[in-house]
Amino acid sequence: MVSASPSQVKPQAVRTALRLIARLDIKGANLIKGVQLEGLRVVGDPQIHAAKYYQDGADEIIYMDTVASLYGRNNLVEVVSRATEHVFVPITVGGGIRSVEDARTLLRAGADKIAINTAAVKEPKLISQLSDVWGSSTVVLSIEAKKIGEKKWEAYTDNGRERTGLDVAQWAETGAKMGAGEIFVTSVDQEGTKKGFDCELVESITRNVDIPVIASGGFGSPEHLGQLVDFANPTGVAIADSLHYNRHSFEQIRSFCLANGIATRDFKSITKIGS
Repeated sequence: MVSASPSQVKPQAVRTALRLIARLDIKGANLIKGVQLEGLRVVGDPQIHAAKYYQDGADEIIYMDTVASLYGRNNLVEVVSRATEHVFVPITVGGGIRSVEDARTLLRAGADKIAINTAAVKEPKLISQLSDVWGSSTVVLSIEAKKIGEKKWEAYTDNGRERTGLDVAQWAETGAKMGAGEIFVTSVDQEGTKKGFDCELVESITRNVDIPVIASGGFGSPEHLGQLVDFANPTGVAIADSLHYNRHSFEQIRSFCLANGIATRDFKSITKIGS
């Protein structure tokens, strides 16, 4: 992982507001968290955490079913359905989505976007099929990336267990051309370590696609976010560990962004639905 030094930071175009996203990894009925997608431990009730993050100012919520691909099914229909009763920001759902019908079930339950990984690798045309039905803005290509060489990463599936042989940057570019409206990239190497994002990984994608890129894996402090934005200019960041264990709040992260010239949604000026 590379932290961007001042000499590495490249000039950036005018940025849109950075999306601050809560990531909730789900196993069964539980919110879980691990390190490098392994050693998963139960954190608590995902409904309680999702409601808290919404109230605290999350721009979006991402639910990832961590074992769905292993069992060939997604168990988040009830979780999403319940979440929509008290969460009024966009919800993305991923894990075990293998068909248009799987996606339809989750969208009917209240999901706004569908994230696909394993099924897209096995059948890339699924990206186009989903995009044709619901539009590209609904389709997220989720990529689990592991570094395999100097500025080179391989895409993995099944919660970072299975190699695909696909170059991450090329796969992201292919996904965008096939109709994905967003790339959600997780650095398996940095995930859960709190050591900072893999800035080079994210930049390898943002420079090759013209669709939103969400970075996940490694957030340990707001300073890590600043390094990532300066180096790679993602559209959003997904945060898990620091939120789940109350190390940082969305208010603290937004305050850092405000103090450092990083545009984010003006949460305080918005009257929340249901409040």
